[in-house]
Amino acid sequence: MTVDDTGSGMGRTPAPDGNGTGSDNGEDPLALRLEGLILGAERRYTPFQAARSAGVSMELASRFWRAMGFADIGQAKALTEADVLALRRLAGLVEAGLLSEAMAVQVARSTGQTTARLAEWQIDSFLEGLTEPPEPGMTRTEVTYPLVELLLPELEEFLVYVWRRQLAAATGRVVQAADDEEMVDRRLAVGFADLVGFTRLTRRMEEEELGELVEAFETTAADLVAARGGRLIKTLGDEVLYAADDAGTAAEIALLLVETMANDETMPELRVGIAFGTVTTRMGDVFGTTVNLASRLTSIAPRDAVLVDSAFAEELIRAGEAPASESEAAEAAAAAEKEGEEPPAYRFALQPMWQRPVRGLGVVEPWLLTRRDGTA
Repeated sequence: MTVDDTGSGMGRTPAPDGNGTGSDNGEDPLALRLEGLILGAERRYTPFQAARSAGVSMELASRFWRAMGFADIGQAKALTEADVLALRRLAGLVEAGLLSEAMAVQVARSTGQTTARLAEWQIDSFLEGLTEPPEPGMTRTEVTYPLVELLLPELEEFLVYVWRRQLAAATGRVVQAADDEEMVDRRLAVGFADLVGFTRLTRRMEEEELGELVEAFETTAADLVAARGGRLIKTLGDEVLYAADDAGTAAEIALLLVETMANDETMPELRVGIAFGTVTTRMGDVFGTTVNLASRLTSIAPRDAVLVDSAFAEELIRAGEAPASESEAAEAAAAAEKEGEEPPAYRFALQPMWQRPVRGLGVVEPWLLTRRDGTA
């Protein structure tokens, strides 16, 4: 959808692409059949007609459409009853005062960005592998339609299930926040894990090999982060960003990542940086000085090692996860032995490193994080 100065909704005419954003002229009949199957409705409306049927202005309809990540479609008859219903629902939330207009646009944008990546992955990796022609002479397109017809309802149900599960988990974290400000600006541990020498690898490896390496790294990292109670914020090919509510969880994830990658001969070395502090969350992402500091620590971390900032080190010490120094640990163990008690069970060790200037953040005091003997 788009709107010109007259409000008529006229815009550039897109190239045919079979995804509901192009003209019927010259489009592959199978592509149109697939679109109808997936959308569950036929093309009936131009953008202007859809906006009028939904009872919203063309300007607002265009903002929603673009926020979801779709190209301007001029006045092609490319929209369905489902598009009208979606516009009506979003606009209804605004009219009822449940969402501001800006928030409704954010809902459209965050949903569009997340599902666009999911859809691309499913087509590029999932369906591509499943639609190999089973018999000579058959084309992939001849296999795709019945496969999508079978998979679509199951994948839709699974998507809704996972979304509800994630929504329940996120809601639980918000409800447990100490106050309203903490819901948006929270104290979290933020970690970056970065593959060393990835740029050099891109020049030496074939594209398929590189893709397999990245997928293996992202899958391994995602599984480890989730299993230990962290949250994977995003992946950037050779780098992952994760967050955890407490320092102990973030530390365990970091060391497991390093250990797991070190045991895989196909993987490059890894380095991790973690910082603890106030973090601003927006649309599933995290921002702020804490995030920037974690990124900088990653860039100066030794290979197969984890560097943390002083706030993170203090949090580990406060929680009894690490001693302030080895001499303190020895004294605590001696005192416990004298009293006939168990010595403190520290999981992690911290070694202060040289203070150094970090671009944009001033002088920082990094600490090297390791496991205590026998705790791996």
